[in-house]
Amino acid sequence: MGHLSKSAKEVRGRHQLTVRVKTSKYRDKSSNKWLARQLNDPYVAESKRLGYRSRAAFKLIQLDEKYKFLGKGKRIVDLGCAPGGWTQVAVQRNKGAGIVVGIDLLETLPVAGATLIQQDFTEDGAAEKLKGILNGKADIVMSDMAANTTGHQQTDHLRTIGLVEIAYEFAKEVLAENGIFIAKVFKGGTEAQLLADIKKHFRKVSHCKPDASRAGSPEEYLVAEGFRGETDEVS
Repeated sequence: MGHLSKSAKEVRGRHQLTVRVKTSKYRDKSSNKWLARQLNDPYVAESKRLGYRSRAAFKLIQLDEKYKFLGKGKRIVDLGCAPGGWTQVAVQRNKGAGIVVGIDLLETLPVAGATLIQQDFTEDGAAEKLKGILNGKADIVMSDMAANTTGHQQTDHLRTIGLVEIAYEFAKEVLAENGIFIAKVFKGGTEAQLLADIKKHFRKVSHCKPDASRAGSPEEYLVAEGFRGETDEVS
C-alpha cells in the first residue's frame, strides 16, 4: 500500500484533467452525474493510487491529522467497517502492532492485520463478539455507520443518531481511560441529551467535517476525546 507524500488535505487541490462522461442509453441522468463525479473526484483517484478501498479512507486520515489519535500499537474497533477503507488506515498506522477489529452487516474482504465480523452490530451478541476479540480495553472506538437514507433529512438524521447512541453505549463499556470515540452524524449535529451525556464522560467533544466529505453531504463527525473511565466521578 502506498503512502501520502503530503497532507491529505492537499489532495482536493491537485490538478487533474477533467473527464467528460458520454451519454448512454443504458444510464439515466443521475447515473451520468454520479459517474462524472467519481471520475473527476481527486479522492477517488488518490484512493486507487494508494490502494485504499474507498475515498472514505481520507476522512479518517484527515480526522487523524487534526486530532492525532492513531499510532503504533492501538487497540481499535471499527463499527460499520465495509468496504474496509478505515480498517486499512487503522492497520497501516498501527505499524504491525495492536489490534484492529471491525464489524459490518455487509461482507468486507479480509484486511491483513485485522479481524472482521460480518454481522449487524445492533443484533444481540455482536458486541460480545467484539469484546471477546479485543480481550481487553480499546483505545479507539470509531463508527462510520449510517442508516440507509430515505431522502428525508430529519428522518435520516434521527435514524443515524440511533446508531450513534448504540455505538456510544458500546464505547463506554470497552474504552480505556483517555480513549477516543468517533462517530458519523448527519446535519443537525448530535441530539442535545446525548451530547450532554457524552460531554460528561469525555474531556473534550467537538464536531468536524473532513475536507474529504463531499461538499453537498450532510455528514460530519463527532469526536469525543479523553474518556474519563468507568470509575471516574462525572458531573
